[in-house]
Amino acid sequence: MNILRSIIIISIIALSSTTNAEELKSKKIKKETFTVKGVCGMCEKRIENAALIKGVIKADWDKHTQEIEVTYRTKKVDVIDIHKAIADAGHDTSKKTADDKVYNSLPDCCAYRDGVDVH
Repeated sequence: MNILRSIIIISIIALSSTTNAEELKSKKIKKETFTVKGVCGMCEKRIENAALIKGVIKADWDKHTQEIEVTYRTKKVDVIDIHKAIADAGHDTSKKTADDKVYNSLPDCCAYRDGVDVH
């Protein structure tokens, strides 16, 4: 009886794993990591909020690695749009540079181009 129960449980787990992978494929969900410049918690909040445009499911930036991990729906948004949204908020990414006027409007503690250390 225990063997039969184990086989049933393993079958259910295997079927649900396949379904989740197929579900991700059909929804075309992608995860990418790229560089975003910033130095503090205020930067983190600004960067993550800027990245959360339509189609982005999750955005998580780390000030120590200077990288953001975004999870997004490829049918709704392209990764370059995420880069642009972050740059529009004043933070340089690996593909887009923030406009100087926007960068200069950031608080002094967020002046990553001007040598402010991560804090």
